[in-house]
Amino acid sequence: MKKRFQNFQKIFNGEFFTDSLHTSLYATDASVYRMVPMAVAYPTNERGIKQLIVFAEENEVSLIPRTAGTSLAGQCVGEGIVVDVSKHFTQIISLDTEKRTVTLQPGVIRDELNRYLKPFGLFFGPNTSTSNRCMIGGMVGNNSSGTTSIQYGVTRDKVLKLKTILSNGEEVVFEPLSKETFFKKLELNSLEGKIYKTLYNELISEETQQEIWKEFPKPEIHRRNTGYAIDSLLNTSVFGEFNKEINLCKLLCGSEGTLAFTTEITLQLDPLPPQFTAMVATHYETLETCLNDVVVAMQHKLHTCEMMDNVILDCTKKNKTYEPYRFFVEGSPKAILLLELKSISEDDLQSQIEALMDSLKISGYSYHSPVLRGEEIEMALELRKAGLGLLGNMVGDRKAVACIEDTAVALEDLPSYIGEFSALMKKYDQQAVYYAHAGAGELHLRPILNLKEKEGVAYFRKITTDVALLCKKYKGSFSGEHGDGIVRAEFIPLMIGEKNYALLKRIKTAFDPKNIFNPGKIVDAFKMDESLRYEIDRKEPNIETLMDFSDSEGILRLAEKCNGSGDCRKTDEAAGAMCPSYHATKNEKDTTRARANALREVLTNSEAANKFNSGELKEVFDLCISCKACASECPSNVDISTAKAEFLYQYNKANGISLSNKLFGKNTKLNKAASKFPKLSNWFFTNGFTSRIIKKVGRVHQNRSLPIISTKSFSKIVQNYKNQTITSYLSKEK
Repeated sequence: MKKRFQNFQKIFNGEFFTDSLHTSLYATDASVYRMVPMAVAYPTNERGIKQLIVFAEENEVSLIPRTAGTSLAGQCVGEGIVVDVSKHFTQIISLDTEKRTVTLQPGVIRDELNRYLKPFGLFFGPNTSTSNRCMIGGMVGNNSSGTTSIQYGVTRDKVLKLKTILSNGEEVVFEPLSKETFFKKLELNSLEGKIYKTLYNELISEETQQEIWKEFPKPEIHRRNTGYAIDSLLNTSVFGEFNKEINLCKLLCGSEGTLAFTTEITLQLDPLPPQFTAMVATHYETLETCLNDVVVAMQHKLHTCEMMDNVILDCTKKNKTYEPYRFFVEGSPKAILLLELKSISEDDLQSQIEALMDSLKISGYSYHSPVLRGEEIEMALELRKAGLGLLGNMVGDRKAVACIEDTAVALEDLPSYIGEFSALMKKYDQQAVYYAHAGAGELHLRPILNLKEKEGVAYFRKITTDVALLCKKYKGSFSGEHGDGIVRAEFIPLMIGEKNYALLKRIKTAFDPKNIFNPGKIVDAFKMDESLRYEIDRKEPNIETLMDFSDSEGILRLAEKCNGSGDCRKTDEAAGAMCPSYHATKNEKDTTRARANALREVLTNSEAANKFNSGELKEVFDLCISCKACASECPSNVDISTAKAEFLYQYNKANGISLSNKLFGKNTKLNKAASKFPKLSNWFFTNGFTSRIIKKVGRVHQNRSLPIISTKSFSKIVQNYKNQTITSYLSKEK
């Protein structure tokens, strides 16, 4: 395979890497899983993607599509070729303001899209906590939703058209089809035609339709990502007496890249939200009273109904960035609801606030309900959004684990469901973390486990299984927005029934007969308790350091605090400075996350006496400018600047300080010496031959010009200025 990769690399439209540094960096996402891929590809255009698909089909290797890599369920890890479109597929292609649609490539960041749309009075509604770095392609693959779904729906509601490449290299556009056009598709003698025929033959059966309605989550649960969304195709003109066109984008949205490779996306947009906004932040002494008030609050026209518990709030106390955002927190609440209202006028908004407050007073559950305005609202929402990253800031090996964090039930079932869930956690002696989208019937519930130990991994499976059974009891969705990935795919047969699961497998085969697109996800799933990030019951390496990392229990655990949430990939326009090297290169290798991942990989797996004596670490730390933005802006407080200082000390101890570093370190002395012969020095610096040698020795890019030495010293310039001033003054006196 090595030879095949080398030959492919020569003709590939893009960048192709098989080295251990790149493959280790793409072995993880924001989940608990680790699978080292065979290669990492950055296609520059659609031809590059088609080349990858043809190569994969011919050589029986898989393709794992990836954008920002913020998946929580292991969607974008695998042992094939990781295809990263985040670097080159970043164009907004066209905007139709009349139809309120936009066409773009999958690597466009959600917040950047909305910045582009704002002058036109439009925006894309689904709003995840990772919106400043997550990309539209990932949102489509995951059917993401976020804080605004109760008002603006989920990504599946917004996708109108997908331009894709199928598993045989065939280019196909999926879009709304009339009944007549759909039946014409059945006549096609192509893979596209086979797909439409399979879907029609399978779903036209009344028995199949009844099985779907019987086993799938309740229709009122809008956040539903369990398996393929075959239920979304039934209420169309093709399969019933409905005046609604069929659109296979509904099926592809949430399919996690297992059916086709998307290259362009057309979205339906919404007008910008009303400008007058207020938020009521209700405080509760118990989780139960908080959940009871969710049902009360949702009787009003809320734009957001988010919840965070005391565990999240306690994490913010220790974070330099988020502690100021706690300004509205009164006392020690067990839970807080963030209830956002919007209106076209201040008078109407005030009426909405009063009506909501009256309802809350009648229920009598909350003890404090401040009204937030303007920037206060953004600060409160940022506090809630920080939940994922902040959970990674737990010192030690016990972490809040994503496995049951994405269940969604009908709103009226939420208090009862959480009551039974809490009893289940008590059975396992667990203090779970509760936060997120209460108004949509979904809370992100995380047990705190040590997945480095066999016992912790056993609980990982037991708890996930029991919660899946509980979710099925309430006819809920085991995944509301984060997707099935690896962690939940194994439970799809339980959640939708064996017959429906067998149907999903036949649909997957119709789209992807050779199983090259992201295998092990949704159907024929990988085991949820295998391929974990950490080796179970491993002996922890003893790593001696010069600097004190005791606040993280050592430098290895400092690196392990990075949970992969990817805050270091946020846009240039987002608040803060992290991470400047990534802003410049747009390479995953130059993120804070990559440096933490590389450090963890080397310190864990290297057999060398000095584990820091690593060329891979040298490469990944090279562009870190030690600005320490990560120390304050990373929600998990992963201080890579300090880790780099330790690495340089240990690496230089083994290899000595390079000539390049010595030259820059003694730059002041060298310039002082050069200033005694400025003309001669400048000749060396500007001459083509000699300047190339100096740049090569100093590891300066050949396109850079070397600084010119002034022919006058600063003291001489000052003295001349003084002399000129005195002369001018004396002239005026005369």
